[in-house]
Amino acid sequence: EGFSSVNFFLSLYRFQACVYFASVFQAMSCGIHYLASVFMAVTPNFVCGIPGNVSSVLFYNSSESSIEDIWTLWTSTENYIVVQLENGEIWELNQCSRFKREVTLDLAYEYKGNKSKFPCSDGFLYDDTKWKSTVVTQWDLVCDREWLAKLIQPTFMLGVLIGAVIFGDIADRLGRQRVIWFTSAGQFVFGIAVAFTFDYYSFVIVRSLLAMVSSGYLVVAFVYVTEFVGIKARTWASMHVHAFFAVGIMVVALVGYLVRTWWVYQIFLSIATLPFVLCCWMLPETPLWLLSEGRYEDAQKVINIMARWNKVSTPCKVSELCSVQQDDLVRTGDNDTSSTKKHNILDLFCNWHIARRTITVWLIWFTGSLGYYVFSLSSVSLGGNEYLNLFLIGAVELPCYIIACIGMDKLGRRNTLIPFLILSALICVLIMFLPQDFNILIILANMAGKFSIGVAFGLIYLYTAELYPTIVRSLAVGSGSMMCRVGSVVAPFCVYLRSVWIFMPLLLVGIMALLSGILTIMLPETLGKPLTNTLVEATEIGRNKKSCSGKTPAHSGAALEKIEMFGQEAVSTEK
Repeated sequence: EGFSSVNFFLSLYRFQACVYFASVFQAMSCGIHYLASVFMAVTPNFVCGIPGNVSSVLFYNSSESSIEDIWTLWTSTENYIVVQLENGEIWELNQCSRFKREVTLDLAYEYKGNKSKFPCSDGFLYDDTKWKSTVVTQWDLVCDREWLAKLIQPTFMLGVLIGAVIFGDIADRLGRQRVIWFTSAGQFVFGIAVAFTFDYYSFVIVRSLLAMVSSGYLVVAFVYVTEFVGIKARTWASMHVHAFFAVGIMVVALVGYLVRTWWVYQIFLSIATLPFVLCCWMLPETPLWLLSEGRYEDAQKVINIMARWNKVSTPCKVSELCSVQQDDLVRTGDNDTSSTKKHNILDLFCNWHIARRTITVWLIWFTGSLGYYVFSLSSVSLGGNEYLNLFLIGAVELPCYIIACIGMDKLGRRNTLIPFLILSALICVLIMFLPQDFNILIILANMAGKFSIGVAFGLIYLYTAELYPTIVRSLAVGSGSMMCRVGSVVAPFCVYLRSVWIFMPLLLVGIMALLSGILTIMLPETLGKPLTNTLVEATEIGRNKKSCSGKTPAHSGAALEKIEMFGQEAVSTEK
């Protein structure tokens, strides 16, 4: 039966609703910090500094008394400014060099005489009409230090990768609650600390720590909410975590518009989710994790609290639940010693069909992440109002996740994924043929591209979990998530290729999306099919429709009712 966004909210119990919205509210801070650098590390117009006081400035036929008055006329990095100092010296100021004219009798823009070249030893002069201060202007990350500015976003994404691995493992060992506490507080502390770093290297180090805790929170938040919500609401619950991440992107655009000094901007972004930091200590541990650790009394306490909030007169008893699950294990033979076999990454390539599936799924994860961040990071370079562009790029994600959920339930996972991947490729090609002075059309096309890649990026999480059997499901999703993070690390470098050719990032994303869409045709459809338990069953998906229908254990209705109260099986995912 259909399951809408409204039904999702109605299906949540009071306790689960409070826990869910408290947890996903903090996901906004992840979206904030992931995209904060688009305004924090912007490079404004600049020229070499000057060794004295200026008496007059000349730019082509325009004469001004100060360099600040020239920036409105600046149109190209190939331009230069002619200045005359109070001591009579005349200098030509380029972006990364300056020339001193030997003949100073006449102040003119064109000069054919001798001149001496000097490095920018007196620093740089920046256009502060849009941004009063950025990390680029703070530490002169231009010219031969420009590569340091281009490493800001990739190093952050590298921290995202490391944090997801570290905190995902810690959450399994120490519990979801402690990691949520630590990473929430860490986002606030490191976010504020970034604003007070004293040089570039301390800035990168602290931001890497911020990336690690932000990524760690997002990973554990997915697990946390899916372990609390019911089975029917799980798909919509995970999708709406993405939606709050998108709201964080919109907050970046709003704060960037209002605050033009980078360290003040960083402070405002960091305190945006302070209310959650102050109350996150009230969030309980998930009963599922407590049960997995054998802490039955603690699990019963949480379940009793849930029952009081939800006004359930007869709460679930842990002893009854464990006995029902044990009966299921005995009846289905899942306690066989063969099920304890250790599995590794090579099991995802155990035969040709599974290997081909794994390569395709990894490619989709990589392409989804690459396209997501290329469209997001490039939005400020589309022309027009860069703040509005980023806001719209974030806003367009909100309906795309609803469309993804509806498509997954009505058309199927594969039949939704294929058209949106191919559509992303076609939109990339369309943008390349649009006239560059049609700013509105270009922005709308980029929004459409972000929408289509967002649908594909959103549904691949659940689709991956359904394509693989229980024995390697977490391994499959984890490896796919790693490919996702590789894509997020590559994305900033891909955006920098605009300096080689303005359409190079779109060309790369388009090729990857088209290739992913074609390969997805070979994947089996999983809508309405039971989850598989063995690699043999997983291999048979799509080849023999009846092969899996009778092999998946059916849990008793009583157990399902009890488990659904607080969730049964969680999948760790991350942007």
